[in-house]
Amino acid sequence: MRLSDRELTDLESLAALRLQPEERRALQDHLARILEYVDRLRSIDTEGIDPTFHPAEVPTPLRDDLPAPSLPAAKALEQAPARSGDHFEVPPVLFIDEGAS
Repeated sequence: MRLSDRELTDLESLAALRLQPEERRALQDHLARILEYVDRLRSIDTEGIDPTFHPAEVPTPLRDDLPAPSLPAAKALEQAPARSGDHFEVPPVLFIDEGAS
């Protein structure tokens, strides 16, 4: 399946691309091969196969969920432009829409 020039132009616009003519032809060829492969995949009968099926048992390696060492508060706040006790002080960030009813 080949993308039309119009579809390629739309794609170019959506991706904010400016392609040279030779780049457009190359992209058109690459996308055509990808779409052909997707069509081949669509033709495979997957009826009765679990969406999460894997032919081999693949364990998920997990690690213990332990807290990581962190900086002491005094060290973290050393170069803070403003602080309040053991906390960074930041200006409030509020958006009030004056036009809202």
